[in-house]
Amino acid sequence: MLGFKGVDKGIKVCRDEKFAREPSLQMALAYEAIYGRPVCELFAGLYEQIEREVAERAKILTYRKDRKPNPKRRQALTNLASKAVA
Repeated sequence: MLGFKGVDKGIKVCRDEKFAREPSLQMALAYEAIYGRPVCELFAGLYEQIEREVAERAKILTYRKDRKPNPKRRQALTNLASKAVA
């Protein structure tokens, strides 16, 4: 179903399941199609790590001054930054 060819196809899936490697976007979407669960649920730990990193970067950006203030952008960054661990 995943389109792997060769002898080591089972090993690749096993590595993804054990989080020994990060799956490609194509593979993550294939898992979503197979299991009917969102990628953020299937790879919850990786998603949470990335979400924290994005929130930290958003927090930094909220402190930078914009040349042309954009209230919608500022609010989006503030919302993301609020997810950052203090």
